[in-house]
Amino acid sequence: MNHEVIREFALRFPLVTEGLPFDESSLVFKVHGKIFAILDLNSQPPRINLKNLPERNIELRESYDWILPGYHANKRHWNTVIASEYASWDLIQEMIETSY
Repeated sequence: MNHEVIREFALRFPLVTEGLPFDESSLVFKVHGKIFAILDLNSQPPRINLKNLPERNIELRESYDWILPGYHANKRHWNTVIASEYASWDLIQEMIETSY
């Protein structure tokens, strides 16, 4: 998977907007003005910060080594997902849906 695949999936949801409010490489996805995902456009493999319930975040981090506490984010509410070749695209899609 690559940045564009992740971007296209995030934009499928109703009322989602995207922008670069922080810098030129942090693509932010919002719904009703609230951020639900941040995609690092410079990372290889792609990295995306996703918001979720604290209990679910802990469970995901303990289960998958490609899910880490949120980089430059509240680590209780955010995870950083490294979308490498061994990451589950199905799980990443589920996490994006949950964040939305």
